[in-house]
Amino acid sequence: MLNIIFMGTPDFAQKSLQHIYEAGYNITAVVTNPDRPKGRGMKLLPSEVKTYALEKNLKIYQPTKIKNNEEFIQEIKNLNPDIICVVAYGKILPAEILNIPKLGCINVHGSLLPKYRGAAPIQWAIINGEKQTGITTMYMDEGMDTGDIIMQEKLEIDENETTGELWDKLADLGGKLLVKTIKQIEQGKQTRTKQGENYTIAPMLNKNIAKIDWQNQTAKQIKNLVRGLNPIMGAYTYMQNKKIKFWKVEATQNNLRNEEIPNGTVLKADPKQGLYIKTKQGTLQVLEIQGENSKKMTIQDYLRGNQIQENSKFE
Repeated sequence: MLNIIFMGTPDFAQKSLQHIYEAGYNITAVVTNPDRPKGRGMKLLPSEVKTYALEKNLKIYQPTKIKNNEEFIQEIKNLNPDIICVVAYGKILPAEILNIPKLGCINVHGSLLPKYRGAAPIQWAIINGEKQTGITTMYMDEGMDTGDIIMQEKLEIDENETTGELWDKLADLGGKLLVKTIKQIEQGKQTRTKQGENYTIAPMLNKNIAKIDWQNQTAKQIKNLVRGLNPIMGAYTYMQNKKIKFWKVEATQNNLRNEEIPNGTVLKADPKQGLYIKTKQGTLQVLEIQGENSKKMTIQDYLRGNQIQENSKFE
């Protein structure tokens, strides 16, 4: 039986750890990020990977840094791993660690590489309106998601699917594909396919991307933005200097009114019929909304307590 070290942090990684644990592999150690302050009380809380590792009595390491951390690197060497599995760990591994395991370091990535290398492949796939994504397992090198591909599995993206929903599907698919990959390596049947140069990048999301651009984005693009940022941060806009977030919207190709009015203009606002907004192309129907300093709610509930005038304008 192979000796495996697992490195990962969020719930996406926890699924992979769970799958290899339930497959019966010998997990000699789990490496995850240090506990982080969360919530209103900013209480230090463990990562989802640490929580699962504690439940299964697995050995845990939480180094604040790994580069030039000779003590930690020596600990990993002493564990003599056959494979190191890395899933959304959050730190780049130096060559000193990549070269330790006999059968290599393998990574689970939430895209069909070489598309969407980087930190946010799931979010960007939805924001960009992709119809298909998937999971890639690969041998790790010192680049950012540039290693040789071992296995891939595709997954269709539903037109209304959010990042949160796709995240959960890919997390489970990633764990299953990781087990298949380890079995192939164990049997010496794995393949290595070099990545092509037609790659795209999926950088970390920042708050700037979350603001709706009424002048330049179509209804479909805004819908994809809303889906892609749900539940992470939410797409937002302003009306009368108040920040409003959209959590669920629908896009239609035709504007309700054809006259020349500015993009972002409210075409209809009625508690029974809903909220409709003109865009660069098509009409945006808002289904779930969150007012400033308020909770998210259906548009019907929101409009019963908050008046939005027709022909007013979102900025």
